[in-house]
Amino acid sequence: MGLPTAELQALTNKSVIELYTLTLVSALHGSTDVTRFHSGVGMNSNASIIWQGNTYDKFPIAAEGFEYSGRGSLPRPTITVSNVLGTITALMATVNATTPFNDLQGAKFVRIRTLSQFLDAANFPSNQNPFGTPDSTAELPQEIYFINRKIVENRDIVQFELVSALDLQGVRAPKRQVTRKDFPGVGTFVNA
Repeated sequence: MGLPTAELQALTNKSVIELYTLTLVSALHGSTDVTRFHSGVGMNSNASIIWQGNTYDKFPIAAEGFEYSGRGSLPRPTITVSNVLGTITALMATVNATTPFNDLQGAKFVRIRTLSQFLDAANFPSNQNPFGTPDSTAELPQEIYFINRKIVENRDIVQFELVSALDLQGVRAPKRQVTRKDFPGVGTFVNA
């Protein structure tokens, strides 16, 4: 489905489009389902966005806390999604049927950002992107996180805390440590 004219008027060629994917892990959730969605920020309708041939449905979500400071701990972003229709509670109930009390922990969450000028032509009338030439490789580096825990769940919202792969339990960095135990003056590698 293409973007309506009202949305096209709200977009510019430099509008940043944020897309999200949530991928379940078979060992944790009993499934490898992938859910693709976008928040629809700056858009006036319920249109889906097509990026790299995949359809991202509009879904009420607020994602914040992705900023890196360069010092201290890694960011722990939060995502807050609407639960008015019980969509997220139903998804968690499906997951909990196979692994009780999981609440989507360990699911992979990817934040994808691109500019509207690079969106697939299928999003626009007559399959012509009025902002530029579609380029499915033009995106900012993907930010990959994992759901660490559920913070809030009620009728209105569900909020999750995300962590990077390095913050997952049991992961150490660097994976190899250099020691002088066996060869004084020369380091040896010990796998962690």
